Parts: sequence; C-alpha cells; structure tokens
Amino acid sequence: MIGAVELAALSALADPVRAAGSAAYHKVPRRYLGIAVPQIEALLAEWRAGLDVAGRVALADALWRSDIHEARIAAAKLLTQARIANDGAVWALIASWVPGFDAWAIADHAAAAGARRLVAQPERLDEVEAWLGQSNMWVRRAALVFTLPWTRLPHPKPADDAIRARVLGWAARLAPDRDWFIQKSIAWWLRDLSKHDASRARAWLAEHGPALKPFAVKEASKYLGG
Repeated sequence: MIGAVELAALSALADPVRAAGSAAYHKVPRRYLGIAVPQIEALLAEWRAGLDVAGRVALADALWRSDIHEARIAAAKLLTQARIANDGAVWALIASWVPGFDAWAIADHAAAAGARRLVAQPERLDEVEAWLGQSNMWVRRAALVFTLPWTRLPHPKPADDAIRARVLGWAARLAPDRDWFIQKSIAWWLRDLSKHDASRARAWLAEHGPALKPFAVKEASKYLGG
C-alpha cells in the first residue's frame, strides 16, 4: 500500500504531549503526531532519493489522504521543488488540495509547493484567479499566498510586472473581506512587495487602504516608513 511505510515512520516519531499542544493550537479536528518540521525533512530526504516525480506524486497523494497534520505537511514538502520537468501531475495534485484547506500551517506549506509551479507556468494564474470567488476563506486566501514569489523580484521583467498588477487587482477585490486571515494575507503581499516596489505598494494603499482593517494597513506599511 502506497504510503504505509512512510506513515509508519512518521508515527514512530510521535510525541503525544507535543501532539496535544498542536491540536489545541491549530483547532482543526484531525490527528496530530507532534513532530517538528526538521524531523519531517529528515525523513523526506530519504524518501526523495528513491522516487521519481510520478512516485513522489503518488506518495504525496497518499500522505495527504491520511489527513494527519504532519503527513499533509510532508506531502506538500515532498512536492516543493523549483524545477520539475513535466510538472502537470504535480500541479494538478496541489490544486486538488486547495478546496480542502482548513488551517494556515498546512495551507502555507502547500502554497510553497504550488507557488513554484505557478512560477514555472504562469498561465496557471487563470485557474488561481477562480479561487477568489470561492466560499471557503482558505481558498480565497490561497490566491494571494500562492503568488507571493512575484512580490520578491528585485528587477521584474515586464511579464512579471503585469502579474504584480494583476494580483494587486485581486487584493483590491478582497480588501472589503472582513476575515482576519484574508486581511493578513493582503498585508503580507503588500509588505513583501514594498521591499522591492515601494511606490506601487504606497499607491495601492492610498487607493484601497481605507477598505482594510487598521492592523492590516499597519502590517502592509511596515517597511514604508512615515
């Protein structure tokens, strides 16, 4: 059975005390093992060595389906790689996870994997844009978190600059959303953008900032000075 050995390896590292703390912190009803991320990464190094891309996709799928917190993180990290030839199956699996997002830690690890696939194939942004209309807050949030790499380019090409403008349009669309995590994600996008394109971040805040909650404006303006 795909994933059985790997799930057993994760379970062997379980820390019940830490697991109870994780469950209380994340507040989502699923199994927690209480394993630290470095422990997961040590196992992943072994698993990757013996798997091709198809094998990693199959294992990631099995780990995710277990609905164990640390197994889902392992699934996402297993697919977090900058260059993957013929990555269609990788993207399809990551995108299939998005509707089930329900907590920030798992969602953010999956976003780290998905962002690399977006950078590799920016035309996938058309699919991501559709997430903005979903009722699940975590799906709407994913549209911004998956696109964070475009905030961090010191010298964007014209195509990348156009993507920045596009996602800032998404942020404007989401600005009236009162959910804390949506507000935080907008602030995160603008804060990171301001390090490389302060004028655009300021312009966005001047136009759309009044729609944000005060804490989000403060976070977005962190590196903009007065």
